[in-house]
Amino acid sequence: MKTADQFTSPPTDYNVIVPDGWFQLPLDPDDRDRGIIALAERTFRGVDNAPHLRDQFMRDLQRKAKDAYTVGGIELYLSTLTIGPVPLASSLLISLPAPGEWPECSDADEMAEHLAGGDIGENGELGVVKLEAAGRAVRHRHREAPDPEAQMGNTLPTTNVTYYVPVPATKQWLMLNFSTPVDPLADRMVELFDTVAGTLHWA
Repeated sequence: MKTADQFTSPPTDYNVIVPDGWFQLPLDPDDRDRGIIALAERTFRGVDNAPHLRDQFMRDLQRKAKDAYTVGGIELYLSTLTIGPVPLASSLLISLPAPGEWPECSDADEMAEHLAGGDIGENGELGVVKLEAAGRAVRHRHREAPDPEAQMGNTLPTTNVTYYVPVPATKQWLMLNFSTPVDPLADRMVELFDTVAGTLHWA
């Protein structure tokens, strides 16, 4: 496995390992609806008395997928994991913003300095970290106030962890945006997010 500093030309792809139980929702408009139906069937299997919740769930997925695609989303993963009856709701959006949408920062330190000049959020943490294979990256953790209308009634803060990873031999940045509304388990979920981010490698 090549590390980031071994690339003299842009990589052709990337790989990241996600837990079993994370469902990949297609973002391409041609495939999106099939993925939404499949996830809804999986989520509501054995539940026949809540068609309104299923419909709301599918509308929420449609909105998330459209929003993700609009911002350059490549992959969207949604957790279907549970602890007993409690769903471990979380998501991972991997995106590659178009050239010109980000300042031309040359490295992680410069990007961190740029981001520090903005609003880093409630109890925000911002710093440069080293990913084993993908190289140095900027890690930003922060919390957002709940949005019950957009989050199917959720009233707990959402914890977000975003990794900004420079693509070797380019001026582009790959973004890994993790999110969970499971506030009581936020720290444990963040540990999982950091582990997943650590598997990122270039190909």
